[in-house]
Amino acid sequence: MTADDAHRASLPTRPDPAADPGAADPAAGRRRSWSHAPLDALRGGLIGAAESVPGISGGTIALVVGLYDRLVDAAGHVVHAARALVTGVTRREGTGEAVAALRRVDWRLLVPVLVGMVVVLLVSLRTIAPLLESHPVPTRSVFLGMIAASVVVPLQMMPRRFRALDAVLLVVGAGVAFVLAGLAPAEVANPSLWYVFLGAALAINALVLPGVSGSALLVVLGLYVPVQAALDDRDLAFVGVFMLGAAVGLASFVKLLQWLLHQRRQGTMAVLAGLMIGSLRALWPWQDEERGLLAPSGDLLGPVLLAVAGAAVVLVLVVWERRRIARAETS
Repeated sequence: MTADDAHRASLPTRPDPAADPGAADPAAGRRRSWSHAPLDALRGGLIGAAESVPGISGGTIALVVGLYDRLVDAAGHVVHAARALVTGVTRREGTGEAVAALRRVDWRLLVPVLVGMVVVLLVSLRTIAPLLESHPVPTRSVFLGMIAASVVVPLQMMPRRFRALDAVLLVVGAGVAFVLAGLAPAEVANPSLWYVFLGAALAINALVLPGVSGSALLVVLGLYVPVQAALDDRDLAFVGVFMLGAAVGLASFVKLLQWLLHQRRQGTMAVLAGLMIGSLRALWPWQDEERGLLAPSGDLLGPVLLAVAGAAVVLVLVVWERRRIARAETS
């Protein structure tokens, strides 16, 4: 037996969450009670707040607060149910398969998380986003520290020791995210509905990928401001097409991601860590209007302290999540 085999044998086995809804979370072997709803809504709210800031992915925060695997699995089950209804040989067969898939979703977790995410996202679009425009250096400093500290999370979630192949995948992921984060923002005054549909389909995939910001992609595509305006003006046609595009995009990608997490977890976590590292480019505090990187200037102590504070918040969340899992395993 090699040293790597011995290390792998010493690790706890990972049941397949696709077959067992509780596998992604030790506490989920028994279904959560609704008493956990306030805490789950808070965790969802943190994800929603992250999605409102260009450069930050809600998937990153989902990793930090321990929801990533379970949210991907839940989305996969919902997508499976929708496909069963559409492709079932008979209506009865498709309905039965869809109901079985939906029963595998832990709705007592998913509903509070989604409610918290949507509510805080809508609030954050009116608060955090304007704050980023009026005070870009201190705001980016906080988020830079948060995402830098978050890189440790996918690395800890690897089932085996870090390998040379993992290093290659990490560098590739970092390079892709760095290039995406450096794309200049577009300006689209009156986007066509087909363009809104396409942009939503791409942005929703960024929602589930740590390190790739859905709101940043909307900025690059020139849709960030139009989406805000449509929400303010209650433009139902615009919002409806955007939601439809998001649903189609999510359905097209989430099953692949679910398979990667369960069958190729080691490499997938390396790529996710790389994406998070590359995304730090978008959060560099000193940038010009075209998102070009500038040398640090002015007061440096303030941004450094804010970055350290942001990193401390994430590390506290990581420690809290690990203790929560440990308590669930012993109870």
